[in-house]
Amino acid sequence: MSKIMLNDILRIGNLSNFKIRFILQVDDNWTPIEEFKNGNMSKLIDGCYWNFTKRTLNLNERILGFIPFDKSNNTWLLVHTGKVVKDLDVRNGVGYGYEEIKDFSKYCGRLIIRYKNRVQTVVRKAETVIDDCEVVKILPEVFDGDIFPGYENVDISWKELSRVIKKESWRTALQNQKGVYLITDTKNRKRYVGSAYGKDMLLGRWMEYVKNCDGGNVKLKKLGSDHIKKYFRYSILEIFKSTIADEVIIKRESWWKKVLLTREFGYNEN
Repeated sequence: MSKIMLNDILRIGNLSNFKIRFILQVDDNWTPIEEFKNGNMSKLIDGCYWNFTKRTLNLNERILGFIPFDKSNNTWLLVHTGKVVKDLDVRNGVGYGYEEIKDFSKYCGRLIIRYKNRVQTVVRKAETVIDDCEVVKILPEVFDGDIFPGYENVDISWKELSRVIKKESWRTALQNQKGVYLITDTKNRKRYVGSAYGKDMLLGRWMEYVKNCDGGNVKLKKLGSDHIKKYFRYSILEIFKSTIADEVIIKRESWWKKVLLTREFGYNEN
């Protein structure tokens, strides 16, 4: 079966005034795909029109902006398509005003390509690379990355929790299981072990953390919501069917507190 390439989909006639921008991760605190999932498009769009010490674009040039989707297989997600309409004469900053290319906007957040970037240059002339951009998939809806990954794979920040708790796949999974969960403070490595067996089980308990951050725990209250939102991560240690007696969950919670020493060195008080 022959490969489907990027321009088989976009059907750009004149490639000479198109450039492709690969928006890379610049540090551990800023990940393009997480910015996209959180709806923080301004930084990603700024990245498309960023000048370094030299001008990278010209008036009327079109830009296709891609962010890393899965580095392990060199895939990229299209997140922006625009046309330069103003030169702001800025270096080491956002250098251009733009307008969106409506014909391509339907593919933003949905079109995934495979391309192995072999050079450090992040702005490439489309005519030099577009034939190497293989279309991997066009998603039916805009990617949000929030399909429930399985109980054993849950490892999310407070910010991520506040987002995924609204998603159907997460709500369905969490509200049907009792469980023992772990909260980790990434600033000081302290931990908190908790259990969920009341109304809506894991979903109900974790919704409390989204609502008030501390879930009613005395030690967590002392930290304040800003600290929790910035440093806390949530994972699941064990799950149990809804028919399992609550006493079983409580005993397993106590066992995990003992094993992880969260009474002595963490946030658990009992």
